[in-house]
Amino acid sequence: MERPEGDMQEHAKHGTVWGDVLSFSVYKRNQGRLTRQVTFAALAAVVGLGIWRLSQLIAVMYGGDGGLAALGGPSVDLGVVRFLLPGVLLAAGLWLCFRAVNVPKFADFLIAVESEVAKVSWPSGEEVFRSSAVIIFLIFALAAILAAYDLFWWFVLRYVLRAG
Repeated sequence: MERPEGDMQEHAKHGTVWGDVLSFSVYKRNQGRLTRQVTFAALAAVVGLGIWRLSQLIAVMYGGDGGLAALGGPSVDLGVVRFLLPGVLLAAGLWLCFRAVNVPKFADFLIAVESEVAKVSWPSGEEVFRSSAVIIFLIFALAAILAAYDLFWWFVLRYVLRAG
């Protein structure tokens, strides 16, 4: 049964933590969509990298190759467990990422971010190129000046220390 949009927002304000985590509703579905998708992708990448590393550590720690088996610990045939545990954790992590971008306070923040970014007047490509060229030139010029000061003081101190 589909709830009206206002009813879902009211439920989201007064729901319990577990009710929010297990809910399938999307808070303010059509607002801040791009920002929420990018935030979800970033969170999912962090979760995915962590799970990938965990699957590697499970194989090393319990599957031999210098792990616990090399230290005299039990050598375990991991079989399905090596992929089942990370798979379940990945699914749970992705679900929590999806729910995180739909927590009302966080979703309202992401909606506000997207509306503010839309107001920004972005520079043209030519303007970015010119500004970048000026900055890169100044970096090299300052590096040359610092190198000249360094060489000057190196010669001065070398002369003073040899003379003394």
